Amino acid sequence: MLHVTPIYAGLLAVLFIALSARVIARRISAHVSLGDGGDALLMRRIRVQGNCAEYAPFGVLLLAVAELSGAAPLWLHLCGVALVAGRISHAIGLGSDPEVSALRRLGMVATFAALGVLALLCLGLAL
Repeated sequence: MLHVTPIYAGLLAVLFIALSARVIARRISAHVSLGDGGDALLMRRIRVQGNCAEYAPFGVLLLAVAELSGAAPLWLHLCGVALVAGRISHAIGLGSDPEVSALRRLGMVATFAALGVLALLCLGLAL
């Protein structure tokens, strides 16, 4: 049974909903129903949402596999916090106008660190 993963899956889902709401709000205000309509702000918001959609599910999957394989809760929480913080930092950095490159980079470093540690945990526990 999973006890740690649902916490971070839920937090990442809330983040994704918030990012999706920003895309929808911009679509409405820019009168764009499909694509980005050449609107720079909409394009940025779509990319921020898409980036979350690309990384968060893979992180949650690795977190669940590690937890089901018997990883220590401390490692799971450290990776979960890094993943959520990384996705938030990246979203703020990329979603700002002008872009805050330091936050974007910090977000990617935290995300990749979480994914890397989780990958090693999964491999170590499997072998």
